[in-house]
Amino acid sequence: MRIRRRLPIPLAVLLVAAAVAFVVVLRKHAPPEPARLLPGADGFFYINLKWIRRIDFAGQLPPVPHDPEYEQFIQATGFQFERDLDQAAFAIHYPTSLPESTVGGPAAPRFSEVFIGRIDGVKLRDYLHKISSSTESDGSVDIYEIPLEGRTLRVAILGPDTVAASNHPDPQVIRGIVERSRKLASPFGGPQLLRQYYKHVPLASLAWAIFKVDPTQASPPVTDLSLLFSKPAAMVVSARYLGAVHLRAEAYTGNEDEAKHVAGQLGTFLDIFHSAENAVSTPTSDADVKQFFASLKVEQHGDRAVLTAIVPPGFIRKAVAEPPKAMTRPGAPDRESGK
Repeated sequence: MRIRRRLPIPLAVLLVAAAVAFVVVLRKHAPPEPARLLPGADGFFYINLKWIRRIDFAGQLPPVPHDPEYEQFIQATGFQFERDLDQAAFAIHYPTSLPESTVGGPAAPRFSEVFIGRIDGVKLRDYLHKISSSTESDGSVDIYEIPLEGRTLRVAILGPDTVAASNHPDPQVIRGIVERSRKLASPFGGPQLLRQYYKHVPLASLAWAIFKVDPTQASPPVTDLSLLFSKPAAMVVSARYLGAVHLRAEAYTGNEDEAKHVAGQLGTFLDIFHSAENAVSTPTSDADVKQFFASLKVEQHGDRAVLTAIVPPGFIRKAVAEPPKAMTRPGAPDRESGK
């Protein structure tokens, strides 16, 4: 009898441990917290700048030029995006999904964002108060309405290191982000499109994008994908660092015939690209550049068309390096002064 009474205790411990392990696994495969706070949208983009800085695969980056407005923002808030921003998540709202009253205007997407970084809340609030036309309160969170380029940008400080913003015409979009930030983070949370396709994002990706493609409606905007796609699809694009940057773009087309069409079109573009590269290449062509172009590969897996590439660190360093300054021969006359 004494053995029977003791059995439920270890069994309960095992059940609790299993439940904790299940939650940990779910959290590991759930979208990052800032992405789960975003509203429903046609596309999503996420980047982890904190880990990109730690890996430092691009080497010493050239200084970022600051226009007067950005410099004013830095002086007022002490926040510098390239230095203090750790994570950023964006929701992309295509023009075709916006309210009818805004579709008649310029066909441009709207965005909702969540930023995480090192923020001085007092300075940022003072700055937002100065530039906002009005302020609304949602409980303990103020929402600042800022007129910007004919639209209204709404900004809310969600916590000591988190800020949300949206220029979506519906004010309920930013309020929804505020409400979700108050709830206990759940691995089951997040917009439907994100929940459906995030499982296809490779682990340890430093940046990724998930978005809808509909060639009949020119979606996504600003790009013409009608040459690649003939039917609606979903794209999952990712980048992770494994000694080099591994890029992966997957098109989920819904049927094998469409996937074959997309893979064939991509293969044709790559063949043309390689032909042009071989025509202009020289024996002294850069090894990193040649390695990148040689790594480009297109495959079809059922209803998916997959494009992969490997970007060597040397290629990235050369791409982001500051161009060399023009040099003047010693003793050469100055044309302006005539000396």
